[in-house]
Amino acid sequence: MRTRRGFLIGGGIAVAAAAAGGGVLAHRASRPPRELLADLVPEGPPVSVLAAAGGDPLQAVDVDTARDVCSLTKQFTAAGVLRLEADGGLSVDDPVGAYLSGLPGWLEDATLHRLLTHTAGVVEAVGDDYAELSREGLVAAVGETAPVDGYLYSNAGYGLLAAVIEVVAGSYEGYLAEALFAPAGMTRTGYVLPEWDDARVAVEYDARGASLGRPYERPWAQDGPYWNLRGNGGMLSTARDVHAWHRALSEGAVLSERSLERMFTPHVAEDAFGSTHYGYGWVLLELEGRTVAWHNGGNGAAYAELLHVPGGPVAYWATGAVARDGEWDLEESDLAVRMGEVLLRM
Repeated sequence: MRTRRGFLIGGGIAVAAAAAGGGVLAHRASRPPRELLADLVPEGPPVSVLAAAGGDPLQAVDVDTARDVCSLTKQFTAAGVLRLEADGGLSVDDPVGAYLSGLPGWLEDATLHRLLTHTAGVVEAVGDDYAELSREGLVAAVGETAPVDGYLYSNAGYGLLAAVIEVVAGSYEGYLAEALFAPAGMTRTGYVLPEWDDARVAVEYDARGASLGRPYERPWAQDGPYWNLRGNGGMLSTARDVHAWHRALSEGAVLSERSLERMFTPHVAEDAFGSTHYGYGWVLLELEGRTVAWHNGGNGAAYAELLHVPGGPVAYWATGAVARDGEWDLEESDLAVRMGEVLLRM
């Protein structure tokens, strides 16, 4: 699962319109949000899109196809840790070594909070997403690496968090399904527990247009992806389920007020400018005068972005073909942010 990419806020509709002149800006401001959102939907690539500002979506495209949501998985893992904390199973201030054995001292003493905020010194990854690696193998492989300083976005770190959830709750995916997805009304989110209908699961394609199959048709263990991917990426979901997730977070249906506050606190700056901060499984940034939560993820074929405004709008899109040679490359489109700009101006 690729490292998430930063972006420049202000590269969307407002800036483009202002550069074109006041007449264009006035024209866009006078158009209904539904039309502006429709204009943003890419033509050509297969996509799922959902944009809502409360109530029914203003834009909804292919909302029932399950797609790999890539690193959006991290917010589910973070929520799982917070739910376990609320239920008394652990504390984010506990050391990692309280749950995982065989770690070097520098990591054994690091807290779960530091794993959640990518500040535990763990490297970005220890192998390919589809390499055969057990939970114990992940722990051992991370233990053989040297610590890094400061903030470093770490897929391996979120794999360790998934391992902690499994040690405490018995099953990583099983716990998320019971404690988060079921209460949120999410029936088609997970790795292997949903009863997938192949006809409603997106096939992924590389930049040449060659099929890579569905996510679970690539090298996986019987109970889901191997541990280079588990907990940090590879989860499947639909736009309809993502909308349900947004509502559940906004309404406090799956996490307590204290847990939500921890999740959406800007704990650590992602760069020297402090333009974005990392919470627990989310990036926090300013957009249209509001603090919003955002994340993306991609693996070179699948790509997804989600923008969540607690108690406000949501913008989500995903594809199984993020780029096609000579035709499109959507990885730097910042589509969720651009939809968020429209929604926040309503």
